[in-house]
Amino acid sequence: MNNRPHAVRKRVILALATLPFFGVVAAFGIAPDTTIEQMESSTVVETVMPPEIQATDSGVFDFWREERISRGDTLPGLLTRMDVDADDIQGVMAAARQNSALGRLASGRTVLARVTSGGSLMLLRYMASDDTLISVERVGDGFRVAEQAIQPEMRPIMRSGTIQGSLFGATDAADVPDRIASAMAEAFSGEIDFHRDLRRGDQFSVVYEAFYVDGRLVRTGRLLAAEFINQGKTHQAIYFQDPQGREGYYTADGQSLKRAFLKSPMPFDRVSSGFTTRRFHPVLQTWRSHKGIDYAAPTGTPVRAVADGAVTFVGTQGGYGNLVVLNHQRPYSTAYAHLSRFGSGIRNGARVSQGQIIGYVGCTGLCTGPHLHYEFRVNGEQRDPLAMKLPTSLPLDARYRALFAEQAQPMVTRLELLRGTNLARMD
Repeated sequence: MNNRPHAVRKRVILALATLPFFGVVAAFGIAPDTTIEQMESSTVVETVMPPEIQATDSGVFDFWREERISRGDTLPGLLTRMDVDADDIQGVMAAARQNSALGRLASGRTVLARVTSGGSLMLLRYMASDDTLISVERVGDGFRVAEQAIQPEMRPIMRSGTIQGSLFGATDAADVPDRIASAMAEAFSGEIDFHRDLRRGDQFSVVYEAFYVDGRLVRTGRLLAAEFINQGKTHQAIYFQDPQGREGYYTADGQSLKRAFLKSPMPFDRVSSGFTTRRFHPVLQTWRSHKGIDYAAPTGTPVRAVADGAVTFVGTQGGYGNLVVLNHQRPYSTAYAHLSRFGSGIRNGARVSQGQIIGYVGCTGLCTGPHLHYEFRVNGEQRDPLAMKLPTSLPLDARYRALFAEQAQPMVTRLELLRGTNLARMD
């Protein structure tokens, strides 16, 4: 094999993109206050490492990680969730001793960190308030903490990629923050079952808010628009907030993407057992029907309500273990079993909203390992939710369709631009 570096031709739109090293074609750009029709493209030739070096993960490839702070969270806990190694966590804590804000993280805010694939923390940014930014930056073998007054500037970011394995693997390679990837998956959760429908070669594009101070990214905001091409079918999501403050994601023609029922009670977990009339029960050691869907997931994984409804049962029930049953619009109800614990405020008669956390994965009742047993019932009878055509929601209020169309068109144009752009092409 010829070990000399080879040339790769890249077409750059808006900003020069670095060729990703994980088999995902990724495009991105920053477009603050730009007009798409006036954008120019240029072609450059850049030398990159030989393929055998690219395939080696030496820990130098880094990604933006963003975590929302929950009540009781600590900085070491957040860094652990971002896959920062233990030595760096100790170094950050030593440097942060003199900063009280890092010792009392504010619930609801986010921490943004640049972390290598080897677990080294390069940079951390935390907006302690709307006008205060705290930075933790690697300096040699240690870390330096700085605090400054800020006035963030919002810029829309455009990125795209192609699925080669998992969704998060592809968004990582395209340098899309996990928070934005999760928002995209949530927006399309009524259209795409990410347990079963994802295929190699599927494509995605996103436009989202990013906030900068002195040219430095400090946090991401809302997902403004997204496109996902799944098995050749194109799905689009456009964010819109009406004059009354109601917000959501819609198709380009104004149809709400919020379905009456989500396709799954968990966005990303493995279906370990499907709906069937004949399955060998691993505990009872006998053949019997399995009138539900089992999702394998670690203990403590949040379980969400698939639709608005009311709690009709919460407690322990035989082989189900810890169980929550929700009653939805007649004739539908859903059941969530084997939970390790129940969500906050989940009690008989309580109202729940679609997507609300109603419990956490466990292994109570008859089970051999942590998983969620989920049932979809029609008039009390279990049905296969993956084989049913579920009810859809209503379209956008007619009073706001013109306003929506005006705001949606620039986003649709950006998505079309990303879809037709191949920023990294091997010659």
